[in-house]
Amino acid sequence: MVKKQPSSRSCFVCGRENDAGLRTRWVEDDTAGEARATVVLEECFHGFPGLVHGGIVTALLDEAMVRALLLEGTFDDLMVTARMEITFRRATPTGQPLTVVGRIAKRTASRANAEAEVRLADGTVAARAEGLLLRQPPEVARAWAEERAHWRVDDD
Repeated sequence: MVKKQPSSRSCFVCGRENDAGLRTRWVEDDTAGEARATVVLEECFHGFPGLVHGGIVTALLDEAMVRALLLEGTFDDLMVTARMEITFRRATPTGQPLTVVGRIAKRTASRANAEAEVRLADGTVAARAEGLLLRQPPEVARAWAEERAHWRVDDD
């Protein structure tokens, strides 16, 4: 079953009200065991003309890994990225649909091993990441608690 995931109001990657952000919308596919977003990045996110900046690609991969936690959890189960290894396989073009996918490989109450990919329109993997996610520290948990009231699924 595929269902929409909630978004924050201010996150750079998913924030509904962040005019400078990517405004990605995520779904979770229980059958495939993954979180997914499809996004077309404008030229303002380029590193070289026509190519998405590697830092933007990295932000998408990071978000995908964290989003995968929601397949078996809630807002309270979100974690922060402690380590991330990225392999850039192909240039990622601006102005074309990209699919971002995240999965959890292994999970405990306090940590998770995750992986993510950015795929081009033809399915080619442009970038891949593996990461270690950890339970957020108390100061991050407090800030997230304030955002909870603004965490919701967008209306169509």
